[in-house]
Amino acid sequence: MTGKIPYGGDYNPEQWPQDVWDEDHRLFTLAGIDTLTVGVFSWSLTQPAEDTYDFTILDRILDRAAAEGRQVCLATGTAALPPWLAKEYPETNRTDFEGRRHRYGQRHNFCPSSPAYRRLSTAMAGRLAERYADHPALLAWHINNEYGGVCYCELCADAFRDWLRNRYATLDSLNDAWWTTFWSHRYTDWTEIEPPNALTEHWRGPDHTAFQGITLDYFRFTTDALLGCFLAEKEAIRRYDPETPVTTNFMGMFRPLDYHRWAPHLDFASWDSYPPLDAPPTWPALAHDLMRGLKDGAPFWLMEQTPSTTACRDVNPLRRPGELRLATFQAIAHGADAALYFQMRASRGACEKYHGAVIGHAGRDDTRVFREVSDLGRELAELGAATLGARTPARTALLFDWDSWWALEISDGPSRLVKYQDVVHAYYRAAREAGADVDVVPQTADLTSYDVVLAPVLHMVKGDLATRLEAVAARGGTVLTTFLSGRVDEHDRAFLTDVPGPLAPLMGVRVDEWDARQPEVAQSIAELGCESRLVFEIVQPCGAEPVATYGSDFYAGTPAVTRNAFGDGEAWYVATALDQPGVDQMIRRVLTRHDLLGPYADHPAVETATRVAPDGTRILFVLNHATKAAHLTAPATVVDLLTGKQTEQGDPLSLDPLGVAVLRLLS
Repeated sequence: MTGKIPYGGDYNPEQWPQDVWDEDHRLFTLAGIDTLTVGVFSWSLTQPAEDTYDFTILDRILDRAAAEGRQVCLATGTAALPPWLAKEYPETNRTDFEGRRHRYGQRHNFCPSSPAYRRLSTAMAGRLAERYADHPALLAWHINNEYGGVCYCELCADAFRDWLRNRYATLDSLNDAWWTTFWSHRYTDWTEIEPPNALTEHWRGPDHTAFQGITLDYFRFTTDALLGCFLAEKEAIRRYDPETPVTTNFMGMFRPLDYHRWAPHLDFASWDSYPPLDAPPTWPALAHDLMRGLKDGAPFWLMEQTPSTTACRDVNPLRRPGELRLATFQAIAHGADAALYFQMRASRGACEKYHGAVIGHAGRDDTRVFREVSDLGRELAELGAATLGARTPARTALLFDWDSWWALEISDGPSRLVKYQDVVHAYYRAAREAGADVDVVPQTADLTSYDVVLAPVLHMVKGDLATRLEAVAARGGTVLTTFLSGRVDEHDRAFLTDVPGPLAPLMGVRVDEWDARQPEVAQSIAELGCESRLVFEIVQPCGAEPVATYGSDFYAGTPAVTRNAFGDGEAWYVATALDQPGVDQMIRRVLTRHDLLGPYADHPAVETATRVAPDGTRILFVLNHATKAAHLTAPATVVDLLTGKQTEQGDPLSLDPLGVAVLRLLS
């Protein structure tokens, strides 16, 4: 798209008078800002009434950007209803889980099944495309913003019934999928079906209704309903602009929406990175790799990150000196081809006035944050196009599956304390800290290029996945899965076979019983020198060899971890929730078999990631997440693209605290 990594972020000049615009662009030039995301929440300005459009402000914003040599990611502005629309068409306001129709307020406040919303939002997208398709500042289209939220209104109930007809065709098929003979739920007419809300299937809140099949399908329906809104706007844009790439900003590991269902419809993936408080660096790394995996390894955009602090949490800590640079290069290391912020100038009022910004309320150019943003802008300019379009040559895959996430966490039993993200992250963290590049991929991914496939808590097994996993092991690879895997089919029905269902032949085990205890009850796993908690499956080997055993209770001495020879490879089954040191040991054993430990596997605070540019150049990113210097040796003859310094293989390579090296491999 450009000759360097786009650098900038969300800009809302409509909030400010002209003299502030002048100062903003002066500061943007100082900071190396070349890309602005505009119009994200502008609907009430661009369409002040149903029959009135006013693009005066957007004209000025885009024309000024072009005059300053900047490019624009232009949003359609349809993420928040204008007040007039909500008043004129009250059915566009969402109905919540408790059955209450909301009045106007907040954002992400529209019903995805509302014909009025669909008509007016697509009309706006079309008008924008007609006006700006050929504008010299236009770089990309940004539809809506951070899609999310669930509606339970009558419009959605009707749309859900239509969605079910398309999915199941007959009521007999639906009744079988949902197992409705349980509790006398067999449906005899489509109109009898209700969305699973507090007035119908309520059990323990939106995630715990009595019939998991209904809840699972409503999650899928909501994903598709919101996707339908996106596609309608994209189609409206394409009538006037067939070429400019179109995206919407995702939120990483966002539970409500299955991004794999969206991925084919995006021209490029983009996402907003706001890691949880005190999250280890592998948490945002996992989300980066998930975003890269949405488009089969293609680069993504870091659409938002804070330059300093957030404002939406109970406690909002400040990024320490160096942390912004480190986080930005981490995103680039994992596949980002753009680095953008929220926000460019701090809002004067409302809920984000204390959210971090490149330019604060005083508009100064001598703050620490502005200096760090400016210094990073200069580094990215020096890096140029070296990493654009580069891909990750991973030989390790981690399966990430929204259906498994949903099915696991909406189930009653064995333990609601098992969290999908936590278990998946534990295995990802172990692989990354051991130095392996990891592709995070869906169940449908082609697995033929991977030596190692990690499939923790693969609760739902769909299609021919079990056969394809067997093929990985048969040709010499390693497959690892864990407790609560292979339990249900695509409708959340238990497999009528030994646990772990279709995975049992590959794993060489049989599980008849499982125990669940409170977190303070731990099992000692002596062979690994670790502990396990929460769930303890009682394994009977059926060809697999025990690797580690439980240390107490009536199942003491039975396998907690097994390994099964399969073809030229092997399969590992971890029957319990190991602590992180235990997971680390397991993963390092697996990676060692395939010579996949990284050059700095003994330095867990040092992260590495490899990208291969379109011309074949190999680039190794080395990131020091520690607050003390890292003293390493060069794994090959390298040139640091940020400093120009060449280091010979085996010579000292030191990184400052929170330091970064971007190394072009010469040998």
